Amino acid sequence: MNAAPDKPVKTANARPPKPKSARRRSRELALQGLYQWLVSKEDTGAIQAQLADLEDYAKADMEHLEALLHSIPRQSETLHAALVDCLDRPLEQLSPVEHAAILIGAYELSAHPEIPYRVVINEAVELTKTFGGTDGFKYVNGVLDKLAPKLRPTEIGSRG
Repeated sequence: MNAAPDKPVKTANARPPKPKSARRRSRELALQGLYQWLVSKEDTGAIQAQLADLEDYAKADMEHLEALLHSIPRQSETLHAALVDCLDRPLEQLSPVEHAAILIGAYELSAHPEIPYRVVINEAVELTKTFGGTDGFKYVNGVLDKLAPKLRPTEIGSRG
């Protein structure tokens, strides 16, 4: 019996992945750097120097990367204070990936009003899907969903 030749399988959603934007790359690098900072408390300048050796470093939005990597540690107490009512567990019990993604989201919600809050939350969720545990993105989404109305009441009130 002759077997039918292999045919390519077509799927409805078979699209090549979109190239990453410079802003997305900056968030990914910042997440890696903040992970290292959370675990080791190493100087963010030294962490950035290590990140510079990574392949995607030159393709990142350098201004945004530097803002995330250096401002978040400086503002961590303020960011944590804003987050405390949105968390269901102590910060120490968060995985470093979830913690870093939540900090990035909290920082962007507070310091970058030009980025729509839904984009901020989606980007943090995508970071967690890429680098975190299986369901960590659900937790990040829930925390930032609670935080957004506190930091962006006008924007959220106008969009619903």
